[in-house]
Amino acid sequence: MSDIVIRRFFLGFIKIHILYHAKEGPVCGVEMMKELRRHGYSVSPGLIYPTLHSLEKESYLKRKEAVVRGKMRKYYEATEKGVKLLEKSRGKIRALVKEVMK
Repeated sequence: MSDIVIRRFFLGFIKIHILYHAKEGPVCGVEMMKELRRHGYSVSPGLIYPTLHSLEKESYLKRKEAVVRGKMRKYYEATEKGVKLLEKSRGKIRALVKEVMK
């Protein structure tokens, strides 16, 4: 599956997945790429970092920076707005899965 297809078709799933993990605790881009790959998504830095930045810009994530082994690393956590969006999304996901998986 090409990156173009992922960007167009699965970006919503990827955003929800990021929000879910960011609600559970701080996440960074590298960790999220590994997590998403574990679920079969072909995720590049060119996809994950703009997605994290857009979620931060829209106030669904908040960023904290930390030095890890001499490198500055950005960690993201879900904001209250992000958690509310995730909760609303869960109901819609349940309904979609119920219909699609008949």
